[in-house]
Amino acid sequence: MRRRSPPIEIMEKGAAKNQLSRICLLASLSAFFWLLLLYFHFVVLGGSTDDDSSQLHTISVGSDSMNTYPVTALPSNSQLTPIHRPSNAQPTPVSQPSNAQSMPVVSTRPRPKNFPFMKALRTVENKSDPCGGEFTTNAGLGPPLENVEGVFSDTGWYATNQFTADVIFSNRMKQYECLTRDSSLAAAIFVPFYAGFDIARYLWGCNTTMRDSASLALVDWLEKRPEWSIMGGKDHFLVAGRITWDFRRLSDEDSDWGNKLLFLPAAKNMSMLVVESSPWNANDFGIPYPTYFHPAKDADVFTWQDRMRKLERKWLFSFAGAPRPGNPKSIRGQIIDQCKKSEVCKLLECDFGESKCHSPSSIMNMFQSSLFCLQPQGDSYTRRSAFDSILAGCIPVFFHPGSAYTQYTWHLPKNYSKYSVFIPEDDIRKRNVSIEHRLSQISPEQVKIMREEVISLIPRLIYADPRSKLETLKDAFDVAVQAIIDKVTKLRKDMVEGHTDDDFIEELSWKYALLEEGQYIGTHEWDPFFSKPKGGNAESNSSSAEAAKNSWKSELRAHS
Repeated sequence: MRRRSPPIEIMEKGAAKNQLSRICLLASLSAFFWLLLLYFHFVVLGGSTDDDSSQLHTISVGSDSMNTYPVTALPSNSQLTPIHRPSNAQPTPVSQPSNAQSMPVVSTRPRPKNFPFMKALRTVENKSDPCGGEFTTNAGLGPPLENVEGVFSDTGWYATNQFTADVIFSNRMKQYECLTRDSSLAAAIFVPFYAGFDIARYLWGCNTTMRDSASLALVDWLEKRPEWSIMGGKDHFLVAGRITWDFRRLSDEDSDWGNKLLFLPAAKNMSMLVVESSPWNANDFGIPYPTYFHPAKDADVFTWQDRMRKLERKWLFSFAGAPRPGNPKSIRGQIIDQCKKSEVCKLLECDFGESKCHSPSSIMNMFQSSLFCLQPQGDSYTRRSAFDSILAGCIPVFFHPGSAYTQYTWHLPKNYSKYSVFIPEDDIRKRNVSIEHRLSQISPEQVKIMREEVISLIPRLIYADPRSKLETLKDAFDVAVQAIIDKVTKLRKDMVEGHTDDDFIEELSWKYALLEEGQYIGTHEWDPFFSKPKGGNAESNSSSAEAAKNSWKSELRAHS
């Protein structure tokens, strides 16, 4: 559009030049400008030696992600804003404003080196990955614990996660001296499947199809193998370092907890080792929770036992834990109240934030200073704390038989009064029995005998370092493997002799392990603890999902 002439009375001569001349001049200037721009782009920028700035560096999101996202190097003065993308999110296109001009950006930042461990570093930072971080280092034992306060030994102590028995057991099995590739010679068949780690990935926010996928694939694979057909899987066993309720989903509703591994027909024939078993089912067996102590040789155990015998214990009893205000059946509130009012009780109150309950040294120091350690039910029947207290030479006090006596029958004596004190929950809940008074009635001589029994149990309740082997002592792994071999051997002998156990009542399976030779199933003093409501699921089984959810929240090392 032509501009109007300004309102000036006198105009210079030559203002009315030929229009064609102006157009030619503008065309020449335009051509010169574009030539200059193309020269700058292809010669100046094209000859730059900083070629790395135009490279795309791919970063895998998540430890096992199948997707990679290209990330370009930024100028050195740029600020990085971390963005956590959900795994199902789609890339969001970012458009420039319509009036923005494209400007080339030259980066002087060197290209980051691609070390072989970069994927591992990203896994550590992925908080949603239960297998990430250091909890499975050192053959499943976790990072070493420093003996800063003198509570531990100088070696053999690790920050072991309570749910890593899968890895520890599998690594110990690799060192087992009686392995064979000939299944016809095998006393039992170990299935190296990390059932606990599998379900831990999908406990939250995943449907039942996802939660059951690996279990169904495992069973399908096992049933096609020739070893399976010999006994239908009854000579097979696997380890799941979690509580049984994580594998006993009662329905296919997504709102129900866990998977249904232990309810699969094939899995019912196998033996599954868990840190808490079901009193009413026969295909799972309790093994100890891992503690912090994993000795490499017998001498480490003997030295520790001697040290526990000589300790001065200034507290009559102690408790580490949190109340359960949402559970009307819990007696933890009363226990905490009694401990607070007593001058001979040491209390560590736990919560889900920072607390000394998350400190192995604080826990072990308290247990080492106490004669008795209270072990009420946790979010389910059992607690890792029971094994930590025994490791410290502290006599455990149980309030429910399902917390130890019917659980760890391979590892603990049937005569529970030799190593523990039993105070029924109703004595606290309904009768307001004084724990201090009950414990103070036990004579010092009897306390010494019981403590010696507790200390003698230490070797069979701990897991030795999988990278070594104890010389003469049998640890929790050895005890469990021998129990499985004995179980399979008995089944085979029964098959050969044509014996069947048609009278076996699975819902009373907790009673069978308590029987002495020649005894038969009958009424038991603990029947009220394991009774089932008419037409319903077992008492704890019906509420196990909520208990399992709660235990997940304090999973790492809390003694709550």
